[in-house]
Amino acid sequence: MPEPLRIPADAWRDHLAHDPDAFAGLFAAAGPDGAPEVRAVLVGDAVRIVATPAVDGVVPSVVDLLPAADWDEREATDLYGVRFAGHEPHRALVHHPDDRALWATPVEGRDVHRVPVGPIHAGIIESGHFLFHVVGERVLHVDARLFHKHRGLERAAEGRSPDAALRVLSRACAGCAVTNAVAFCAAVEDAEGRAPDEAVRRYRTLLIELERIWNHLNDVAQICAGVGLTPGTMAFAELKERAQRVCAALTGHRFMFDAVTLAGAPADPGEAARRDAAAEVTDIAAEAAATARQLLFDTSLRDRTTGPGVVDAPTARSLGVVGPAARAAGLAADSRTAATHLWYPEFAPALPPTPHGDVSARLEARWVELNQSAAIAMALLGEPIGPGAVHAADEGDGHGVGIAESPRGRTVCTVELAAGAVRRVHLRTGSYANWPAVALAATRAILPDFPLVNKSFELCYACVDR
Repeated sequence: MPEPLRIPADAWRDHLAHDPDAFAGLFAAAGPDGAPEVRAVLVGDAVRIVATPAVDGVVPSVVDLLPAADWDEREATDLYGVRFAGHEPHRALVHHPDDRALWATPVEGRDVHRVPVGPIHAGIIESGHFLFHVVGERVLHVDARLFHKHRGLERAAEGRSPDAALRVLSRACAGCAVTNAVAFCAAVEDAEGRAPDEAVRRYRTLLIELERIWNHLNDVAQICAGVGLTPGTMAFAELKERAQRVCAALTGHRFMFDAVTLAGAPADPGEAARRDAAAEVTDIAAEAAATARQLLFDTSLRDRTTGPGVVDAPTARSLGVVGPAARAAGLAADSRTAATHLWYPEFAPALPPTPHGDVSARLEARWVELNQSAAIAMALLGEPIGPGAVHAADEGDGHGVGIAESPRGRTVCTVELAAGAVRRVHLRTGSYANWPAVALAATRAILPDFPLVNKSFELCYACVDR
C-alpha cells in the first residue's frame, strides 16, 4: 500500500464525510517528520489510509459527522495528547480520573438516580464499570468505563520485528486470537506487497470459522444464562466445549494461539484428523440446530428476548456497528465478502429471519451464522489444508491494512513498517466498534434487562484494553 494520502487540516472533515459508511477507525501516530498526525482507515471500493497533521496538537473533530469516531477521538486524546476541535467537552476514555464530571455524562432531573455496577463482577470476566442513570427501573443513559488493565500491547509491539509483534497482538483477546492474528498478518503482507498462497488462505479461513463456531455457541449459552434458562445454557456450553476440542486437536491449543504465522500454513494434519474434525463439526452443527428449534418454542426465552435492546438499522449504520449485531439490525455487511486474502468463494452475508435489532434478532443471527460457518469449515476440511507459504520479501518501509471478520464483527489492523520493524500498529476490533452501541441499546431497556442486552452483544473487554 502506498503512503497515506495526506490531507490539509481544513479539508479533513469534508474528506471523511464524503463517504461516511467507509469509515473504519482513526488513530494518532507520528508522521514522517516525527510530528503528530491523525490517520483514518477508509474501506470503500478500495482500502485507504488518509492522514492530517495535528497543527499545534489539534485536529478538527469529525464526531458530529461520524458518530462512530467518538471513541477513536477520545482514545487519541488520552493516549497521544491530540485534541479534536469541536469535540467538547472531551470525556476521558482510557484515563480514569476520580472526578466523575471528567468522564461521565451529566444526567439531571426529577427522580434521577445513578446505579454503579463493576468494575468487579460476580463472574470470571474482565473489568468493566457501568454507570446507569435511571428513573425507577428505566435506564436513561449508560456510561461504560472500560480500559482498566492498561496493557499497552500496541506500544509493546512497536519497535519489534513483525514476527515478534504478532505474538504480542494475537494475545489481545483469547476469543478472537485467530482473527487478530490474521488481520495483523494481512496488514504486514499488504505493507510488504506480498500475498499468501491458496493453501495459506484456506488454512486461515478454516481457523477463523472454527473460532466463530465456538464463540457463537458460547454467546448463545450466555444469552440463555441472561434469562435464567439453564437447559439452554448447559446445552450450548457443552457444544462450545466440543468445538474448542476440535480446535485443540487441529492446532494444539483450545484458543488456537500461535496457529497463524507470517510464514504460512503448517503441514496438513492428515486425512484421518480432518475426517474426525469434519464429523465432529457436523454433529455439533446438527445438535445446535435441534436445540435451537426447541428454544424457539420456549415461552420464557421468547418473551424476554423480544423487544429489549433495540438498535435499529439507521442507528447501527451511524454508530458503525459491525458483525452479527449489524446484521441483526438488517445491515447486510460482512467483511468476508471482500476478503481476497482468505477463502470465501461466492460468500454472501446471512441475515436473521427477523432483523429487528433486538436481543432476539442477535440470537437468531448467531443461529444462522452457525450453520453457515459449519458448512464452510466442513468444505475446507474435505481437502488438504497445508502446507502453504507466504513468500519472503525484502525488508522495507510501508503501510498496510488487514481486515478480518471476527465473531463480533470487522477487525481492522493498520501497520507501518520501517526497516523491517513495526513503527506503528493499531488494532480496532469488532468489540471496540460495538461497545458504544451496547450503552445505547440499554437506554431502551429496564435496569434488570441490562445483563441480557449486554450478553446479546457478548463483546470482549480485553481486546479494547490493548
